Amino acid sequence: MQTLVKILFFIFVAWMLVGAYLLNTAHPKAQVVMGLGVLFMAFILMPVFIYHRYRDGKYKKYIINNDTNNKNKKD
Repeated sequence: MQTLVKILFFIFVAWMLVGAYLLNTAHPKAQVVMGLGVLFMAFILMPVFIYHRYRDGKYKKYIINNDTNNKNKKD
């Protein structure tokens, strides 16, 4: 899963660089390429990254609950 996230990241960064190059050369499809890069990064890369990060319950130490709240008030 980690390699998939890295591969997708480098693909989309390369895609965005190509889009930036096309924008600088005034290519007629430059905005489409750049827009698709942003769209794919938002709807493919981010969900895969979020799933990879939080699939093992690592997020639980960041959740505020009553036990954590009471310990902080006593200190």
